[in-house]
Amino acid sequence: MNTQNLLIHCPAKPGFNRIFDVGEYNMKLTGFGLLVLRAGESRQSDTGSFEVALVLLGGKCRVTGDGFDFAEVGGRKNVFDGKPYTVYLPRNTKYTVTALTDVEIAVNSSPASRDTARPTVITPEMTRTFSLGRDNFTRQATVMLDETFDSEHFYIGEGLIPSGNWSGYPPHRHDIDNLPDEIDMEETYFYLFNPPQGFGIQKIYTPDGRIDETYTVKNYDTVAIAEGYHPLCGAPGYDMYYLWTMCGQTNRGLISSMDPAHKWVVGK
Repeated sequence: MNTQNLLIHCPAKPGFNRIFDVGEYNMKLTGFGLLVLRAGESRQSDTGSFEVALVLLGGKCRVTGDGFDFAEVGGRKNVFDGKPYTVYLPRNTKYTVTALTDVEIAVNSSPASRDTARPTVITPEMTRTFSLGRDNFTRQATVMLDETFDSEHFYIGEGLIPSGNWSGYPPHRHDIDNLPDEIDMEETYFYLFNPPQGFGIQKIYTPDGRIDETYTVKNYDTVAIAEGYHPLCGAPGYDMYYLWTMCGQTNRGLISSMDPAHKWVVGK
């Protein structure tokens, strides 16, 4: 039985909030943090040996570095107010984020062994949005960074879950490279709710029972999913948002396998 808590509570404090680093929570390819800046504040950083994806949760900022100046990035007030801007930064990139308004940014990092795309802004118009599921397990997914983008490991998107609905159902996993049925990608979920006192339920389990966890997730909670089936649901009365960051060593994509015990729900 797994004895490690995979749920991380992290209030949105000013500055950079480290949520977890590569190597923690059995996550081999993913680090995650939250950057909170007030209007006019700046933060300098260096990607070092990592590729980095900055997802604008709310607000506007300027992102500058050697050879690039993204003068105004962002636009939505919060994650329930439109599609995201994302800034991709390759390894060995020094950069500065300056808040043009109060801003909250999800900071995704992954070890990079090669040169990838140049610093790039992925605008809302460059994303793709579609619906997944049906009945009371439907959700809207927006993909910002997929397998067509020159990243070594990232596959990043957002999910918006209507009040009281399930997501990731029937329970699915992506634990092994077994194309075309499944690929191996660890995943991070970062949660926000509207109204903010909302909550949801996250389940993570493996077929052999080594992991069998159930968490109550609230505003600004993060769940690290190195393996296992991982369905979730939101409480009635609240819209639920989650940022999902998947990282794969060999393959990237929305390719997963369902729990055989529950796939009958969709006629499989």
